[in-house]
Amino acid sequence: MIEILNVNKSFKNTDVLTDVNLTIQDNEVFGLVGPSGVGKSTLLNCLIGLEKYQSGSICIDGVRLEELNELKIRKFRKNMGMIFQNFSLIGRKDIFHNISLPMECWNYSKTDIKNRVEELAELIGIQDKLKNRPSELSGGQKQRVAIARALTMNPRYLLCDECTSSLDPKSTSSILELLKSLQEQFQITIIVVTHEMAVVQNLCNKMAILESGKVSLSGDVQEIFKEKPEQLRTLLGEDERMVSITLDVAELAKVKEYLDTQGTNYKITGGY
Repeated sequence: MIEILNVNKSFKNTDVLTDVNLTIQDNEVFGLVGPSGVGKSTLLNCLIGLEKYQSGSICIDGVRLEELNELKIRKFRKNMGMIFQNFSLIGRKDIFHNISLPMECWNYSKTDIKNRVEELAELIGIQDKLKNRPSELSGGQKQRVAIARALTMNPRYLLCDECTSSLDPKSTSSILELLKSLQEQFQITIIVVTHEMAVVQNLCNKMAILESGKVSLSGDVQEIFKEKPEQLRTLLGEDERMVSITLDVAELAKVKEYLDTQGTNYKITGGY
């Protein structure tokens, strides 16, 4: 189980996460959703120990991440598989060695590596691509390789950061079905960062909406989409009272001055 308690994270003078509280149960498929710049990826990086938070606590399976030194956090990451939007494959290595990389880093034997890679390749459906390079694969195939690599250490958690954003609709559907199948087979907890509502509805059973680094809503996916609270309507662009615009930093001061003179209520969001 993952417990996130009053977590705050900032970069220089910019608050990215503010008093974030969430509980993610074992075997859930949990969606972290919201527009770009609200802190979703930063929160994911805090969960895997790639980012340090200024205050609060993250407790995973009874282990508080803020209490771990670099060596212990590295060992802890063996429980966390990570899948990225841009696949993060190594172009000069073939598919076999892209998948085997985590096991090589932990000095597993060649026999164990060979057996595990071949097992995963067959499970994921890329057993005929092990001698290919990433440049020879489609986007969907590359993401399958990334999923296989994330599973090599048999993790308890699979973290997906916009893992379908670079894919066409057919490949997206295929990857979502694969993730469902893997979750059922291995009983792993999956955390999905996305701004695509179709991904949340098709894959997740629980979700949280982030706004300006804060959790504005969390709960059961079906119930939230059935009731359509204000937070979801705003995210879907269905709240007629709100208009969202993206500005260059250089334009911000002039727009703020104009809105202030008009007496218009507004909210400025940003982040990483």
